[in-house]
Amino acid sequence: MKSIFGTFALVAALGLGLGAGVSQASTKAEKDDGAIALFKKSNESSAYFGTAYGYAIFPTIGKGGLGVGAAHGTGRVYEHGRRIGHVTMNQLSIGLQAGGKAYSEVIFFENKGALDEFTSGNFEFSGDVGAIVITASANASAGTAGESAGASAGKNDAKTEGGYHKGMAVFTIAKGGLMYNASVAGQKFSYEANGHK
Repeated sequence: MKSIFGTFALVAALGLGLGAGVSQASTKAEKDDGAIALFKKSNESSAYFGTAYGYAIFPTIGKGGLGVGAAHGTGRVYEHGRRIGHVTMNQLSIGLQAGGKAYSEVIFFENKGALDEFTSGNFEFSGDVGAIVITASANASAGTAGESAGASAGKNDAKTEGGYHKGMAVFTIAKGGLMYNASVAGQKFSYEANGHK
């Protein structure tokens, strides 16, 4: 019981602490624009912006843990470049992990069906979903469950593998810190359309 309470406290601290660490003067749109620019500069993730039906962008996700981990982030969902709603991500995980990490994440939707599945309410990534990890150093590069990722010399020079899996493709860019477990499996998303918040 104590470990469950401690994990929820960690999620709350990550959500509040990392959110406060980001410039409070910048708007959500500016945060989105900065994260989108990073992904557009990366070799393979940039191509998805021109072909994807839509995407969800998370400028900052905070993840931390020692044995039991938690992650939290908020973002926006876009359809054909137009913002259609707000999304919150939470994740709990148990396994080999240590330290803390902040990263940006983008989820591309191959078609309307994939976007509709993601925005239908509460959506969760299964254990076979992986992310392509784009990092600034080879030491920080880690593949997640499913797809694999190669090391990169810099954020703009990512060498990646993979593509859509069940209509979605996920990319992450580390913002700082190291973590042994960078898996997106078990990420749970709560979506609210514009005007319903």
